[in-house]
Amino acid sequence: MTVHPSLQTSIDAWTHSIDAISELVNPLVENEWNRRTECPGWSVRDVVSHVIGIECEMLGDPRPIHTLPRDLFHVTNELSRYMEVQVDVRRCHTAPEMTSELEYTVIRRSRQLRNEKRSPDTVVRVPGGIEMSLEAALARRAFDVWVHEQDLRRALNKPGNLDSPGALIARDTLLSALPKVVAKDAGAAPHSAVVFDVHGPLEFMRTVRVDADGKGTIDGSVSLGPTVTLTLDWETYLRLACGRVRPEAVGERLKVEGDQQLAEAILDHFAVTP
Repeated sequence: MTVHPSLQTSIDAWTHSIDAISELVNPLVENEWNRRTECPGWSVRDVVSHVIGIECEMLGDPRPIHTLPRDLFHVTNELSRYMEVQVDVRRCHTAPEMTSELEYTVIRRSRQLRNEKRSPDTVVRVPGGIEMSLEAALARRAFDVWVHEQDLRRALNKPGNLDSPGALIARDTLLSALPKVVAKDAGAAPHSAVVFDVHGPLEFMRTVRVDADGKGTIDGSVSLGPTVTLTLDWETYLRLACGRVRPEAVGERLKVEGDQQLAEAILDHFAVTP
């Protein structure tokens, strides 16, 4: 246990997901590492490389000195270029090399987290040069690793853990972005309300309300006569919010009631991960 229990939820969720990733990829044969995932341009190997690389940076390891090829269509900005270095440098690694490095990285990172003595509000620098509190950084790692666990599960046709500790952190992380999506990005009118009714392994209902000044808030109370109601399953919500699919690709798993124009605007801005 860490000195600060407020960090333990994120550490436990990270541990659960990183162990699940190890279990998923350890039995894979070489060609299975090349399976495509829903992350643009990334294979199973690339997703695992990303996870390894970011955890190594959290450990304080130096970043690889590596020049990216110029023909990577999915590298569109500085953040994606930053993230791609840890991925591209491992594209020539074999399956045993990948699983060995993952195992070693998990051992080192787990030891670091077990011995964490810093206060939750300690400001730390995370990959990409962003500064945030240690508590936020650990929640972000738990979120990222769980989302990539799900990327791997879909690519390998091994569904599961949609209600795991990491799923709960992912739900709260994604829901926190909804007020901005509805009120600012989609431009919902003042005094409007949008309901998100999510079913499946993780069930929840949330209402985003836009006040007279155009500011959005979110709560779990029921709205009478909402402007829009979006009903969908949790996995579809995840895939949309993380930019893995476009709304038109999952239309049969999505029910829209109310203002269609506003619903389309919300769905157009639904992807909130970088």
